[in-house]
Amino acid sequence: MNDSNLKSLIARRAKERDAVILAHYYCPPEIHDAAHFVGDSLGLSQEAARNPAKVIVFCGVHFMAETASILCPEKTVVIGNPEAGCPMADMVEPDALEKRKAELPGVPVLTYVNSSAKVKALSDICCTSANVATVLRSLDSPRVLMTPDRNLALYAQSLVPEKEVLLWPGFCPTHHRLNLPEIQELKKALPKAVVLAHPECQPKILKEAHFIGSTSGIINHCKKSDQNEFIILTESGVLYPIQKQNPGKTFYQPQTPMICPNMKKNRIEDLVRALETLEPVIKVPEEIRLPALRAVERMLAIPRD
Repeated sequence: MNDSNLKSLIARRAKERDAVILAHYYCPPEIHDAAHFVGDSLGLSQEAARNPAKVIVFCGVHFMAETASILCPEKTVVIGNPEAGCPMADMVEPDALEKRKAELPGVPVLTYVNSSAKVKALSDICCTSANVATVLRSLDSPRVLMTPDRNLALYAQSLVPEKEVLLWPGFCPTHHRLNLPEIQELKKALPKAVVLAHPECQPKILKEAHFIGSTSGIINHCKKSDQNEFIILTESGVLYPIQKQNPGKTFYQPQTPMICPNMKKNRIEDLVRALETLEPVIKVPEEIRLPALRAVERMLAIPRD
């Protein structure tokens, strides 16, 4: 089946199923083109909640589909590929978090949305890579335990030095693998290029950046900037929407592969199968969903800076 017929089939099945197709920026380009909405993890879940469709087909990783289920339990949430997980989210297990909380009585737990529903349910509040500093400042406690990404926590600590941020030893393997000498050499070779980095990168990498922001933040900065050359230090999937929005600009990445293998597990065949079968369904049990929802809603209630 050629691309045109495949897209027609996907559009027809989505309409028949009353389904909205959501895809993360890091998914392959063919998934972008087939989706109704492409965005970051929380933005897509918020779109799922406000969209009138009865079925959500989520092309991303497992925790993202869980977040959609947390926010809209009345809808059927189907994941494109159930084998698409998140190594960073897996680095914090509920039992280990419960044990750490017992060691730190009275210390609130701030959890990145890139986490499982069970971990969110054990947390006081969630954050995104875009609002982590705002959320951290909102907490009354001088000490905060942040899970699971130590790099994002270190970045937040640098922005809110009055807080003591206790680290969890998790990280994103894709962002964490960047090495400093390669970035420095790339900057020397491209002295006019603007360096944009995701806060999941290590602090030594962030020090080389001109702009630090979420995936959406990086995309928006490139669109608004009057510069013409950019070095992008985040997952390579963002290059597809960035280049489409900025045809007159040039974008570079390090030779070190910035590829999330789990996001790339989302294939167009998986999307077709999910629409045909409406499986596998991701449903967060109420005893986990409700406390997890409180952590997410507490974040959403904080006014933006």
